[in-house]
Amino acid sequence: MNRVFVGIGELLFDVFPSGRRIGGAPVNCAYHVAQLGVSSVAVSALGKDEPGDEIVRIMEEKHISGFVPRVDAPTGTVQVELDASGVPSFTITENVAWDKIPAAPKLAELAKNCCAVCFGTLAQRDSVSRKAIHMLLDAIPEGSDALVVYDVNLRQHYYDKDTVEASLHRCNVLKINEDEHVILAGMLGFNSKDIEKGCRDMMAKYGLDIVILTCGASCSHVFWDGGHSLLDTPKVEVVDTVGAGDAFTAAFCASLLKGKSIPEAHKKAVEVSAYTCTCSGAMPVLPEILKQ
Repeated sequence: MNRVFVGIGELLFDVFPSGRRIGGAPVNCAYHVAQLGVSSVAVSALGKDEPGDEIVRIMEEKHISGFVPRVDAPTGTVQVELDASGVPSFTITENVAWDKIPAAPKLAELAKNCCAVCFGTLAQRDSVSRKAIHMLLDAIPEGSDALVVYDVNLRQHYYDKDTVEASLHRCNVLKINEDEHVILAGMLGFNSKDIEKGCRDMMAKYGLDIVILTCGASCSHVFWDGGHSLLDTPKVEVVDTVGAGDAFTAAFCASLLKGKSIPEAHKKAVEVSAYTCTCSGAMPVLPEILKQ
């Protein structure tokens, strides 16, 4: 089995005023990673219902490989409202299929053959999916060079200190936005005023190799041992920013996996994320120039 990128967590329909579109941060990442030339697998769960059937069809259409069991819970939905700048707010349905990802033997198989894993906080709100995510992460072989990316994605009230710390102890790459930086600093006792100090203190405490901090329309930072990359966010005509952070994560990971340096990976991540903001929904087809 070839080594693959694994995105594990929520798979759902984002329901916009104009209609519904497939989404979910880890699956968005898996989709973009595949576009950028790295084999990927999305891991989640769907209901035994019409929306689940439709998502299966869309995944086939978009060539998204997945381990997505059908379970006895409805397929997830998120109501999305966009402000005048295209920035979304979310209302997330509870007790849905992606809360019930089974801890199946397939996850251990994927872990042994992964080059990278991306996971977040939201899909750990239910103990069933949290167990599956931890099973996958804990099955990654000791000494593996896999990127283990914790893209925090704090949503509504679906997070707590125990879940965040358990995730930080299992990852080697942390991705947060400026709001999450303030929340984590308060939760974990780090400096929220000095961005670099706060990020480097987290690196030291949790043994992280890389911390990515995105600051919306302003800029983004990447910190690593002895290095710091700072790039301005490109000015583009924004349609919506749904999935822009996932596109950033995917492009950053895909670039590192293809042998690029951290600054090169950061540059690609910024470009792909900015393009995603010019499109509607989280899974646009990337132009060939960005795939190169």
